Amino acid sequence: MKGSLKAIAFFGLIQDRAVDVIVAVGPNMFYTVTLPCTLWFLDRGKKGTDRQDKVLFLDARHIYNQIDRAHREFAPEQIEFLANIARLYRGAKPEKQHGSAEMMTKNFPEKKYADVPGLCKVATIKEIEAQGWSLNPGRYVGVAEGKADDFDFKARLEEQNEELETLNAEARELEERIAENVAKLLEAE
Repeated sequence: MKGSLKAIAFFGLIQDRAVDVIVAVGPNMFYTVTLPCTLWFLDRGKKGTDRQDKVLFLDARHIYNQIDRAHREFAPEQIEFLANIARLYRGAKPEKQHGSAEMMTKNFPEKKYADVPGLCKVATIKEIEAQGWSLNPGRYVGVAEGKADDFDFKARLEEQNEELETLNAEARELEERIAENVAKLLEAE
């Protein structure tokens, strides 16, 4: 029963047009919890604006600085970059105090909001309804286009197979040496 009440509350926030931005954050961003999370930003003041029937989805799971094996954090320029995406979506001017200009130019060369595959997408309430009311940003932003490279799979596979054969031969030699040394140790007793 408790879970269904939460679902009704979330559904009500969406239906009431209060949800403005949803950000997916990767794991290990908090010192006490390793799970990923989703941040919701509400704005009841967007009613009557052109954003009324829209939600900005941001996928920030690939934006972080690795602190150590188990911890990540956002650098000031990364926080500013994510905030600037929301500013562009809202029609406001981006900030440049913390060094996000390069990221902004790379992703928004026209200095206006645009959906960026793998990073951000504005979805309408109808699109969200069509997705079964899912609020997972990854479902909307998709994945970034991969870089086209001159990768020759067959040649690379042949190289790796040759390397594997060499390593297997070395492993067999080591196995024989170990067996000989164990036999010598057992004979010595």
